[in-house]
Amino acid sequence: MQRIVVIGGGTGSFTILQGLKKYDIKLSCVVSTADDGGSTGILRSEFGVLPVGDVRRCLLALSDNTGTLNKLFTYRFGEQLSGHSFGNLLLTALQEITGSMESAIREAEKILKTRGKVLPVTFDDVKLFAELETGAIVKGETNIDVPKHNGDIPIKRVFLEKKAYAYHKAIEAIHNADVIVIGPGDLYTSIIPNLLVEGISEAIINSSAKKVFICNLMTKYGETNDYAVQDFYNKITEYLGKPCVDHVLYNTNSIPKELLLKYAEKKQFPVKFDKTKKITGTVEFIGDDFVNVTDIARHHSEKLARKIMGLG
Repeated sequence: MQRIVVIGGGTGSFTILQGLKKYDIKLSCVVSTADDGGSTGILRSEFGVLPVGDVRRCLLALSDNTGTLNKLFTYRFGEQLSGHSFGNLLLTALQEITGSMESAIREAEKILKTRGKVLPVTFDDVKLFAELETGAIVKGETNIDVPKHNGDIPIKRVFLEKKAYAYHKAIEAIHNADVIVIGPGDLYTSIIPNLLVEGISEAIINSSAKKVFICNLMTKYGETNDYAVQDFYNKITEYLGKPCVDHVLYNTNSIPKELLLKYAEKKQFPVKFDKTKKITGTVEFIGDDFVNVTDIARHHSEKLARKIMGLG
């Protein structure tokens, strides 16, 4: 049975996991644990637990339960309960009951009947920082993700406040993988935080697996202003430490003008392939129709999964 590992976090991982779980494969997801905002941030501050938001999303993506239980995991309370997600509260309670986040996730997998494993990239309690081109430091994923700094100033680098060491089962999954999928997701706040954890980049580089990077559909103001497909690839390569990605998937289909206007108001634009950009290493860029357009622009989970499964 083919073994596929998805590395990322947030809605990007949710999308690709939904597509891949329909195949007869052994599926794992290595998830970033640097979030400090919203319900996750409050629980992290009040209970000292590790971030659970991205873990919850990936558990739901892999779940075969589409009934009331699934709706409970996605249910979000109002201001009276600080906007908490029921799923986040349950995962926090499971940590208290079972004694660890590791065992809490395993229990949640049983409850949700998931078609794969969710593996936090690390169990070390760390936060994400960004250094801007001016030298200014932005503290916390939330402030990087929603630019309270001047979003016109490019990010020079992101880093963790202290060393974090990879969860041994995440390393094991990468080592045993036939295919490693990096992304899609916010470059600096969902994908790269995984690569900053000690042991992850080395494991990816040394793995004999086919390595696939899924490029974002849209740029993000304050993070990836004006980035082309090649810029995303180059940044991934930089944080990995050396070129090792075999394929880059990017969208070539158009997005309706009415929707683009809404994104333009937030200074977000489609990511384009730029032939003038230099790249490092030998890599195949594969452009195709990967977009699923509703009231927002998202990757099409089935089209992405089908392309990945067809890479051989």
